[in-house]
Amino acid sequence: MLIYSPAITPRLQYVADFLAGYCRAEIRLTKDAQEYGAAEGWKLNYSDSSFGEDEIHIVPVPLLFEHDIHPVSIECFEFEGEKAFFKTAGNFPFDILAAIFYLITRYEEYLPHEKDEYGRYAHRNSLAYKEGFLHLPLINIWLKKFWEPRRREDAKEHKGFNVSDLQPATSNLEPQTFSLLPTYDIDIAWSYRHKGLVRNAGGWLKSVAGGEWKDAGRRLMVLAGRKQDPYDSYDWMDELHRKYETDPVYFFHVGKSRNRYDKNIHPQHPAMRQLVAGTASRYKTGLHPSWQSGDEPGKIREELAVLQEMAGVPVIRSRQHFIRFQMPGTFRQLVEAGIEHDYSMGYGSINGFRASVAAPFYWYDLEREEQTRLLLHPFCFMDANSCFEQKLTPGQALDELMHYYHAVKSAGGCMGMIWHNTFLGTDPLFAGWLDVYERFISLACPPRLPS
Repeated sequence: MLIYSPAITPRLQYVADFLAGYCRAEIRLTKDAQEYGAAEGWKLNYSDSSFGEDEIHIVPVPLLFEHDIHPVSIECFEFEGEKAFFKTAGNFPFDILAAIFYLITRYEEYLPHEKDEYGRYAHRNSLAYKEGFLHLPLINIWLKKFWEPRRREDAKEHKGFNVSDLQPATSNLEPQTFSLLPTYDIDIAWSYRHKGLVRNAGGWLKSVAGGEWKDAGRRLMVLAGRKQDPYDSYDWMDELHRKYETDPVYFFHVGKSRNRYDKNIHPQHPAMRQLVAGTASRYKTGLHPSWQSGDEPGKIREELAVLQEMAGVPVIRSRQHFIRFQMPGTFRQLVEAGIEHDYSMGYGSINGFRASVAAPFYWYDLEREEQTRLLLHPFCFMDANSCFEQKLTPGQALDELMHYYHAVKSAGGCMGMIWHNTFLGTDPLFAGWLDVYERFISLACPPRLPS
C-alpha cells in the first residue's frame, strides 16, 4: 500500500509503521505526487486534494502534522455500528490514521489529568471510558472494516477502483489472527513458606488476635510440611501449559525492601532463586519492578541485574507492579535499563483496552516525537481487577473473559491477560478462580487430540 502525504512527519511515519506491522504488509509513504499518481495497486491519499478515483482519500485532521501536545477537541459519532472520531472529508468518513495515533500513543495521558489513589492515570479520564468503548479493541475493529473486501467492492463501484490490481496484496492486508497471551505476576511467591520465623510468628499472632483460627491452623500445617502452601500453584500451572500448549510469560518481583506494596520473599532466599531459575529455564521471564522503584528510578536497573543473575539468562521483559507508570518517565527508564518488551498497557483499576488495541505496538515518546524500540504488549483482563476492583464473582469473571475472547477473536488480535499465582492456589479467599481460569483456557486453547 502506498500512502501519499505532502509532508512526512515522525507521527505519520509511526502510524504507517504500526499498520505495516499489524497487517504484515509493506506500507510505504511518499510525498512525491508524480510517484503516487503513477503507482498501481491500493493507494491512500492523505491530503486535502484528490488525485482521482482510484484511491482511498482521507482529508487529514491536523494532529499528525503538529509538534506539540495540547488538548484536542473530540466528538464521537457512529461508524458502521462502532464509535469513531476525527470526522473528515474524502471517501472514508474519519481520519483513521490520526485516531489510531491518538489512542496508541496515549496522547490524553500527557495532558493534565486526575490520578487515582495509587497516583496512576485514572481510567475515568479516558475517552474510551467516557464514550463506552473501553471494552472493545476498537482499532482492530476499525482496521478490519478498513481492509474488508466489501469496501474495495464499494470503491470499485463508486470510485473507479481497479480491484484486480489490488488482489495480490489482499492476502497480506487482513486483520491478524487470534492469539492468547497468558502472563503471571509473582508478587508474593508463597503465603507462609520461606518467610522466616519473625514474619510467620507475626502473621500467626495476627490471625489468632483476629479470631481467624482456620488461617492460623493452616499456617502451622504448611510450616510443618503437612499441607501445600496456598500460593504454591506452580506445578499446576506447568501442567496446564503442557496440556493446552500455551506460551506464558512470568514476571517476578525481586525487590529487596518490604513495605505496604512490596511483600515478596527476599530474592537471595534459596527457594526464591530456585523458583526463578526453574521458571526461566522453561518460560519467558520478566521483571516486575517494585513499588519502591517508582519512587527511586535507579531501582529498576538494580532489580533487573538481580533477576538476571537469578534467572541465568538475559531479561528483556517487564511489567509494572500495580500497573504503576507515568508517561513518559517510566517507559524512558525501562528503555535506558535495556528492557525491550513491556506488558503494562492496561489499567490496574478496571478491565478493558487502555490503548483500544489488541496487538503489540512500539511506544512513541510524544514529548521527544520519536518511536522507541520498546514494544508494548497490551492486556485487557486481570484477575485482581475483576475480583477486587469490579467485585465480580468467579462466574461473572468467566463471562467477562468470554466477552474479551469473542471481541478479540472476531476482530483479530492478541488477547493479553494477567493472573497471579495467589489466585490459582488453594487460599479460600480465591476459591473458584482456579476453576475459572482452567475453564477459560480449555475453551480458548482446546488441547490437541493425540495423533
